Amino acid sequence: MTALWGTTVNAVAVILGCLAGLLLPRMSERMRDVIMQGIGLAVLILGISMGLKTENFLFVVVSLAVGAVVGTGCKLDLRLERAGERLEGAVRRVSSSGSGGIGVAEGFVTATLLYCVGAMAVVGAIDSGLRGDHTLLYTKSLLDGITAMVLTTTLGVGVGFSAAPIFLYQGAIALSASWITSFLSAAELDSVVTEVGAVGGVLIAGIGIGLLGIKKINVVNLLPAIFIVAGLVWVNGRFGFF
Repeated sequence: MTALWGTTVNAVAVILGCLAGLLLPRMSERMRDVIMQGIGLAVLILGISMGLKTENFLFVVVSLAVGAVVGTGCKLDLRLERAGERLEGAVRRVSSSGSGGIGVAEGFVTATLLYCVGAMAVVGAIDSGLRGDHTLLYTKSLLDGITAMVLTTTLGVGVGFSAAPIFLYQGAIALSASWITSFLSAAELDSVVTEVGAVGGVLIAGIGIGLLGIKKINVVNLLPAIFIVAGLVWVNGRFGFF
């Protein structure tokens, strides 16, 4: 389906980036640490810049608080970690050296969060599904492919497996785009995109803090905030609570 073309390109770009990263010469542990620090700083700044674009910070705070309750109650972190661990076990079984799966879970979880929580994933998928315009997802594909190549040098093959949740997440948004936008006016859609991007930015900043080793933040359990903030914007547009 044409609605899924941009999402498909995005997923393939991550896989190709991962393969390119695997072909790069093995780096020393010190070099990997420095690269990871650089990536962490870039991700942190990206998240902060996105988060500051909110037009109503109360939306961000409320959605994160409610999202934390929902995510923790559903044990999203354990579910995603188990998926990563199953992948790690599968890679270890097929690896001739028996060590190919080390770090698969960490790479899978980190890359999945990084690629799925940003505003480009949501807006790009909506454009693909609603207007058949894949430009934004093509741009995201280029960025994700390059990031996947660099991340793979430090986090391993698990980064490539994030292509599956990227395809499922963005594909679901693209296929349901016309249904989603039927509930929103043009102004409400712009507000939803802004606030979803702001909440996503906060989550991306959390990923950056984790990559820098400052503190492990449970970003997975905060993921429902992305959908909750969209609901808050819609309710506020109808009833004007905030």
